[in-house]
Amino acid sequence: MTIQALPFVILLGFLFGSTLIASRFGIGQFEPTNYIALRLALASALHLSIYLLGRPRRPWPRDPGLWKHAAVLGVFGTAVPMTAIVSSLQYQSAGLTSLLLTAGPAITVLMAHVSLPEERLTPRRGLGVTLALGGALLLAARGESGLPDVGQASPLGYGLVLLALLTGSATIVYARRFMRDYDFFDVASARVLVATLAVAPLSTLAVGVDLRGVDAQGYLALGYAALSGTFSALIVEFYIIRRFGSTAASMPTYVIPVVATLGGTLLLGEHVTPGMLAGIALILAGIGLVNQPD
Repeated sequence: MTIQALPFVILLGFLFGSTLIASRFGIGQFEPTNYIALRLALASALHLSIYLLGRPRRPWPRDPGLWKHAAVLGVFGTAVPMTAIVSSLQYQSAGLTSLLLTAGPAITVLMAHVSLPEERLTPRRGLGVTLALGGALLLAARGESGLPDVGQASPLGYGLVLLALLTGSATIVYARRFMRDYDFFDVASARVLVATLAVAPLSTLAVGVDLRGVDAQGYLALGYAALSGTFSALIVEFYIIRRFGSTAASMPTYVIPVVATLGGTLLLGEHVTPGMLAGIALILAGIGLVNQPD
């Protein structure tokens, strides 16, 4: 990763980390799939407003190739991982979820090795990947939850994060391979719109829509998550993928735990345990090896 990518990596890590905190609060009032559907719908509305009201006006993307690839990103890179991550917050803290997500770059490196000739895996990187995944397994084996009122985490929370890691890493590599030449705002807009069309009908059919228990703070959390973690973050993420590569795009996962753990502890009363610290130490040691220059 080049030094030029660092400001974008830090910005994206902050956007995603602070959104985890907002989402942890939000699902206390929203049903998780309703929360995701509304968050995506608000972000889609923001994107559409740029095309309709921006000066100068942006032309609506009409390239069939862009929409084909954006559909893949929308479903497997946005709808599936976003729903999985938000749903995992029912069973564990924002801090723990963010720590588990730090295994993402190791998975991305493995997938990039198979799919991208310019990002091959070396023996040193292989050792780093092993350490990073070992740290994530340590967290799962200890059954950490990070919640003050939960002694043992549900395995479902870990499974949901794993699903998000696999689909998110795969689509980072996919975008790097097939979408380098597309405009980053057009891709983000099409991606969010596809994700909205995928999640909203399924959520309505599966659980309905009941917002009677939502107060002003809940709507504020939803609005922040839509603006920062969906509208802004997905634009920045694709920009990083296109300009700096798939490995750089996975690096914000090391900023996310700092933001989510500190914010979760200060604002939501979440806990940080010695086991969580040991797991993150292994993960960071592994990623340090992965990112050393060859």
